[in-house]
Amino acid sequence: MIIEFEDKALEDLFTTGTTNDSRYNKLPQGVVKSYVKVMNYLLAAGRIENLYLINSLHYEKKKGDLAGLDAVWINRQYRLLFKSSPNEEGIIVNALIKEISKHYE
Repeated sequence: MIIEFEDKALEDLFTTGTTNDSRYNKLPQGVVKSYVKVMNYLLAAGRIENLYLINSLHYEKKKGDLAGLDAVWINRQYRLLFKSSPNEEGIIVNALIKEISKHYE
């Protein structure tokens, strides 16, 4: 899958494990490790349908206020929100990483 980051802080968190952004610099180290693991799953997935096969991700298309976004679990408390889009053949292989959100907040 082709990954792009909407937020430089999320890219830094993925590549270095740290960021100066106040939204993410206080995340527990276990959440950061899980975020990197989830990002590696996304990179390894050839297409969006492959995410359904990884049960621990709990992949879903969001509805309501978050309509148009996709989500996967980082852990039981945190979600990674992203926007997926198809390539020229209509296969969904692109993901724009939007944010890490705390579930039910």
